[in-house]
Amino acid sequence: MRQATVERQTSETQIAIRLDLDGSGKHKIATGLPFLDHMLRHLAVHGLFDLTVEAHGDLEIDPHHTVEDVALALGTAFDRALGDRKGIVRMGHAYVPMDETLAFVAVDLSGRPYAVVQAQWHGPSVGGIPNSLWPHFLESFAVTARANLHARVLYGRDDHHQAEALFKALARALDAATALDPRRGAVIPSTKGIL
Repeated sequence: MRQATVERQTSETQIAIRLDLDGSGKHKIATGLPFLDHMLRHLAVHGLFDLTVEAHGDLEIDPHHTVEDVALALGTAFDRALGDRKGIVRMGHAYVPMDETLAFVAVDLSGRPYAVVQAQWHGPSVGGIPNSLWPHFLESFAVTARANLHARVLYGRDDHHQAEALFKALARALDAATALDPRRGAVIPSTKGIL
């Protein structure tokens, strides 16, 4: 039952997302940006989330609105699928190597959105997407997922590898944080009693 369907319609984009937190990594992704599709497939496969994303954006202008709105809708899907967040582990982290690159992501599904992203890019873009949009994607996702998210590329030379390692680490960290802890039962994992 930890599923969500989200539709986001603006004058710039039309986004439809279906998410199952307790999936097996099945995915169908079509954003009009093949490299973004590639990153979202990693999120599904390595997080074991069933994920469908269909996006139509004003790509004739540039990728910005599509990348941003997919991130916002995806974060909303996670927030809705988590419901009141009872019984979840809540916090997760992962280191992921990708050839010469090492990335780290930590998340706390605390209900308080905040993001810190540290990465040095070596070129202006990867896969036709400006590298400035990868931190923006993670920040936008954190806002609507109501998550505290810290992401860092510790080192690397290839921007493709850096982006891919970040998304794989995000997937593994979210998989850990969204997992249900049988010891917790239906208790919200907070001393405040609410997330």
